[in-house]
Parts: sequence; structure tokens; C-alpha cells
Amino acid sequence: MNPTEEDKTLAGLLLHQKPAKMLLALKSTTKYATQLAKESDCTYTHTLKILDEFQKYGLVQFNKEGRIKEVTLTDRGVDIAHELEGLVRLLSRMGPAEKAGDKNETTEAAVE
Repeated sequence: MNPTEEDKTLAGLLLHQKPAKMLLALKSTTKYATQLAKESDCTYTHTLKILDEFQKYGLVQFNKEGRIKEVTLTDRGVDIAHELEGLVRLLSRMGPAEKAGDKNETTEAAVE
């Protein structure tokens, strides 16, 4: 799969830092797009594009109150955010030695 095709999938979207930060920020509470933009260090326009993609996949829903849109996770979004949080936690616990050790074990197993 070439990079442009990969970016069009949900996995391609979530494996980027800013969309992942946005999804995790929404896990705890309802937010406004401007709040998400600040928390994920992203422009407001880019935030809206990412949120539109999330909506296409059924991860978020918008609740409009006057001129302000609140963003909340759907049940599917909560599930994915929970799994993503677990993956981030697991990867953050892995140190460089573990990564190198895993690589050597794989190489040794392939040689045998």
C-alpha cells in the first residue's frame, strides 16, 4: 500500500500524532474544536478536517449550540480511544533495550 492510500484509511489517520492526540483528548470529556486545536498543537482548520474524517468513520458527533459546536466521541470512538490509549501506554513503557532485544530474538528465530 503506498503512503497516500494508507493515509486514507482509519489506521493511517490514527497513526499520526495530532489525530491520536485529539481522539485521546476527547476520551475524557466533550470539547470544542478550538480546545482540541490547542491541546493537539494544531491549526483550527486542520483540526476541523481531522474531525470531519473522524465523523465519516463514526468516531465523533457534533452537537451545535448556537454558533458553537461541541464534539463528543461516539461509542465506537470511545472503544477506539481506549485501545489507542492502551497502545500508547505499552509503547511508552518499551525502552530502547527492549526494542533491540525483540529485534535480535526475531532475527535469531529466523536463522534457526
